[in-house]
Amino acid sequence: MRKGARRVADVLPEIRAGLSAGTVQTASLVEWYVVDFAALVGAVLPDLAAPAKDAIKAEDGITKRMAQAGRLIHESYGLTAVDRLATGPSDTARGWAAYVIACEPALSMADRLARVRPLADDPHFGVREWAWLAVRNHIAGDVAGAIEVLRGWTDDGSANIRRFAVECTRPRGVWCAHIPSLKAEPEPGRVLLEPLRADPSRYVQDSVANWLNDASKTRPEWVAEICSRWLKESPTPTTDYIVRRGLRSS
Repeated sequence: MRKGARRVADVLPEIRAGLSAGTVQTASLVEWYVVDFAALVGAVLPDLAAPAKDAIKAEDGITKRMAQAGRLIHESYGLTAVDRLATGPSDTARGWAAYVIACEPALSMADRLARVRPLADDPHFGVREWAWLAVRNHIAGDVAGAIEVLRGWTDDGSANIRRFAVECTRPRGVWCAHIPSLKAEPEPGRVLLEPLRADPSRYVQDSVANWLNDASKTRPEWVAEICSRWLKESPTPTTDYIVRRGLRSS
């Protein structure tokens, strides 16, 4: 968060202008809400300036507006827009790249995740969130296929990639629909969680703990069994932290 920007009203006019012109990145969740999406589309893709005013509803929530922008751009450019968006200075526009990928109907799960992977490893926290949120519905529609791909991401050298593998499959998650099959039967997620039970990154640790906490709402006995075993097999401060957070609702 930029110093002093505690509320939407605190975001300086020049920062608002830069965010909507695509020349600066957001520095906080607060600043996400002051971006004029239609103006930003026009700045990044000038030929879409007019249709963006009708396609993107300013009164809608931010995730809906991200999806609206992604659909508009995909309808006009298809996947050719991804590189153009993903290499620009605006984190919001880079997030749109993920939604464009999500809009493409012809992609396999492996190809879709491969295309979104660079965005999942983006230096900006916001782009990383949009990356998993954009493809969440596809993952919910093919949990087995997604996990088969993502299990290979759990040993990646980037904490961002390891965290994505867990965060995008959370049974409940935030700002997104739940995944009913994993709420009822979280067992398939074990192959993603086990390799990360002592991950050195707090970013990953929190995601693993939150996955367990999600599952504990419907399958507390399953989570308790995993946590008990982890404490015996991996008696480390890291595992202890994950377990304590994972059991916080129990």
